[in-house]
Parts: sequence; structure tokens; C-alpha cells
Amino acid sequence: MQKFLVLVVFLGLFSLPLMAQDYPKAEVFAGYQFLHSEGDNFNGWNASATGNVNKVFGITGDFGGAYKTISGIDFKVYTYTGGPVINLNHEGTVNPFVHALLGGAHIIGSASGASASVNGFTVMYGGGADIKMSKLLALRGQVDWVYLRVSGIGSNKNVRLSTGIVLRF
Repeated sequence: MQKFLVLVVFLGLFSLPLMAQDYPKAEVFAGYQFLHSEGDNFNGWNASATGNVNKVFGITGDFGGAYKTISGIDFKVYTYTGGPVINLNHEGTVNPFVHALLGGAHIIGSASGASASVNGFTVMYGGGADIKMSKLLALRGQVDWVYLRVSGIGSNKNVRLSTGIVLRF
């Protein structure tokens, strides 16, 4: 019995460093978005929330808005997607990640007091890296390939660049 207690105490002490290598349970990102879509450049915002199941796997909800005036028409592109994220190094200073996000898009065009809008489907594949500034704060850079399908027409020549801050809880 004494050997068993010594073994339990030894294993408990041995596991302390593993407990110190904790990962954030949730992350909230907010920042700037640059969207290159079919030859036009849009500027806007990007925000996401991630719940990390463990140090490698999480689930992300991503939201964005991009804006541009083309030939007197104001365009607004809103996206709302979600999906899995794979973290490649939560313990390090730099945490690269990849994600696959599926969801919808809402596009609005307006000019001279009239407006029209359409809804569609979107897929985003990409990733980026978080640079840890402190336990609670990181800087993020992210690149995504964006597929938009609206009114039966698909567009796959879209790239989104995002940068901003991450709050880690």
C-alpha cells in the first residue's frame, strides 16, 4: 500500500508541468478585413469567437463586413460562417492555425435611395497565426480563400486578409 501511495504522489507531481501548459478555453478576435473579390478591393471588419475543445481542436464562428462603392453603387458584403479550427502550437509564442468555415453571405447594393439584396452560400478555407503578447492578448494575421455562391452564380476568385487582436480566456 505504501508503494502505491508513493507512486500516486510521484505521478501527481510529475503531471504538474503538464497542467501549467494550459490553453485558452475561448478566444475572441476583432480586426480589419481586406477582401479582394473578382478584381475589386473591399475594406471592412472581421470578428470571430472560438471555443477550444482541447489544445488542438476548436469550433469557430466568424463574421465579416466589407464595403466598396463601384460606379456610384454602394456594395456591402456580409458573411457569417462557422466550422472547425486546428491549432498547431497553443503552448508557443506563435500559434499557427487552419480552419474550414461554411455559412452564408448577404450582399446589398444601393444607389440613389434604391437598394437590392441577395443571400447566398459561402465557404472559407484558410488560416493564420496568433502571436501571443500576454496570457490574455495576442495579435492575429489571417488569410482565407473565399467561395461565394449567390443567385446560382459561383465566384471563387476571392481572397480575404484579416488582422487584429485576440482576447484569450
